[in-house]
Amino acid sequence: MKKTLFTLMSVSLLLAGCCDEKMPQVVLPEIDTTNPLLAEWDTPHQTPPFDKIELAHYLPAFKTAIAVSRAEVDAIVNNPAKPTFANTILALENQGALLNRIGGVFFNINEANTSDELQEIANTIQPELTALSNDISLNPELFARVKYVYEHPGLFLSQEDKKLLEDSYKGFVRGGANLSEEDKALYREYTSELSSLTLKFGQNSLAATNAFSYNITKAALVEELPAFVKEGLAMEAKARGQKGWTVTLKAPSYGPFMTYSSQRDIKETLWKAYNSRALGGQFDNSDNIRRITELRLKVANLLGYECYADYVLDNRMAQNTPTVLSFLEELRVATKEYAEKDYQDINLYAQSIGFEGQLMPWDFGYYSEKYKNEKYAVNDELIKPYLKLDNVIDAVFMLANRLYGLTFTPAENITVYHPDVTAYEVKDNNGEHLAILYLDFFPRESKRSGAWMTEFRGTSVENGKEVRPLVSLVMNFTKPTETTPSLLTFDELTTFLHEFGHSLHGMLAKGKYESLNGTSVYRDFVELPSQIMENWAYEKEYLDLWAKHYQTGETMPSELIEKIVAAKNYLAAYSNIRQLSFGLTDMAWHTLKEPYTGDVEAFEKASMASTQVVPVVEGTAMAPAFGHIFSGGYAAGYYGYKWAEVLAADGFSLFQQNGIFDTNTAAAFRKLLSSGGKVHPMDLYVEFRGHKPQTQALIDQMGLKK
Repeated sequence: MKKTLFTLMSVSLLLAGCCDEKMPQVVLPEIDTTNPLLAEWDTPHQTPPFDKIELAHYLPAFKTAIAVSRAEVDAIVNNPAKPTFANTILALENQGALLNRIGGVFFNINEANTSDELQEIANTIQPELTALSNDISLNPELFARVKYVYEHPGLFLSQEDKKLLEDSYKGFVRGGANLSEEDKALYREYTSELSSLTLKFGQNSLAATNAFSYNITKAALVEELPAFVKEGLAMEAKARGQKGWTVTLKAPSYGPFMTYSSQRDIKETLWKAYNSRALGGQFDNSDNIRRITELRLKVANLLGYECYADYVLDNRMAQNTPTVLSFLEELRVATKEYAEKDYQDINLYAQSIGFEGQLMPWDFGYYSEKYKNEKYAVNDELIKPYLKLDNVIDAVFMLANRLYGLTFTPAENITVYHPDVTAYEVKDNNGEHLAILYLDFFPRESKRSGAWMTEFRGTSVENGKEVRPLVSLVMNFTKPTETTPSLLTFDELTTFLHEFGHSLHGMLAKGKYESLNGTSVYRDFVELPSQIMENWAYEKEYLDLWAKHYQTGETMPSELIEKIVAAKNYLAAYSNIRQLSFGLTDMAWHTLKEPYTGDVEAFEKASMASTQVVPVVEGTAMAPAFGHIFSGGYAAGYYGYKWAEVLAADGFSLFQQNGIFDTNTAAAFRKLLSSGGKVHPMDLYVEFRGHKPQTQALIDQMGLKK
């Protein structure tokens, strides 16, 4: 969904697109401006007035905005003038601004701070939004106007205009505009059900995650855990009114316990619970998966594709299914034997210190951490004191300043949606306002798992004035305890840099059209800006500037940094194969040519068989909680993480060659970031790097050499 700033007094100008074209007056429904979602936002930089928005405001606002959007579309369709870029394509780009503004608030809050009431609103409004989307994309009169402009573009369109025109026409075609009336009815039916099912999938996954916890009351069972882990588990127990220590399936709780505890029985219970979320039971997603993939196949078939992956990849950098499968297989063949060796190394190490039997998945984290500590003398206990969250925030901002000249100032006059959230005003190197950045770090039951970047509003030009973005980063990092501040793990540091790379893509956007700006690029290109940022976490020149012990102020010792760098590729092949398994199961679900009616667990095991390294555990499957592909935007696209890793590995080598703070290299990369989707991503990459990327760059970066 594109998000555009809405001004109540400017609807007719938005639709006109330029001052010398006359358009019929849009007859708007009555707008209740006492509703803060519908009123003008008289706030700094027109940020959402979260302190005024109440649950009761959402449904009336959505219904009004849907009516406004329909009125705007009617004005385009009923315009007696010959279709032009301004009165049709530009008008379409700008219509729905009020709805996008409301949706930008609601759906982001529903992910980051949900409630039963918000989820019920989502269930109520989603079918209406889908119906509106279909009414637009399947409107024959509207498509006729778009097609006319596409076939008669005129002589004075800029490259950006031409890309918007191309995307608009292609969007209608991919949205069913060329279907027969009978097939359009089926398309409506399928997409309406899909929108409801994907929403339900995410709700089930969150509910299943929250439903499980494991309380420990015997001190001896947690005695070996690092202090930061014990304190976090004790805080969780206290918050739940329990005694002792409570482990949940949230990452900052589950991950450290699995890494540092030797209690196999407890870890087996936790691992099986985590890896069977929404597989059976009250929140079972199995039927949802089967139906979602069936409906996606039906949609693809209607549009002339053999499978859903063919439909998706027709609009991606990879272009087609054979290319993706070949790419994944190339990486699998190149790394599988190394992954098997990684597993065997940990298995042999575990046996050497007294482990008996077969090393199971719930054992792997514990023994791999011990082996890592023995081999490299490095672990999170040693690193965390140097990664105080406040210092990391400053360090990430400092990196953006060194590369791009950006500055970040706390914006205390901007309201936020939760007490944990902080807003910052971002200014460019010339002092101009660039963006508002919201940071939301800690887990809560109202927040889904993982980490992500999103926008309440993107970048555009409205009536000749640039509208700058409202960007949000949402994470689930280690909370402060009663005795220590929030100290991040090294993985959390790289996650922060990753998501911040996405935010740079949004904040540095430049262009007229929101649908072409920022992260509105091919899905298999969007991870380049994020993954390339992770590389700075391993650079001594960067860490020396800020990584200081939170108690003593001592700079991170050079020998510790050397150990971090030396351990960078520890289990690299194992991690790579694990990611490939996710990409392969995604492609397996979305290359189906017939509906799948069998067992979800069995399907997953078969799809991942070629990447299997650790023992298979019956009664578990990741698919029922695989939100990326069943409730997110990565269906037939999870391979994109590995695809972008290749780009990032090759791209960062230019920074290493010229200097990790080299301003000329940064300026060239900023151009790539600011271009959004206006230029084909391969052209952008080649302009930045000087050549096309090669898969070998990633293999070399992992250190996998014969």
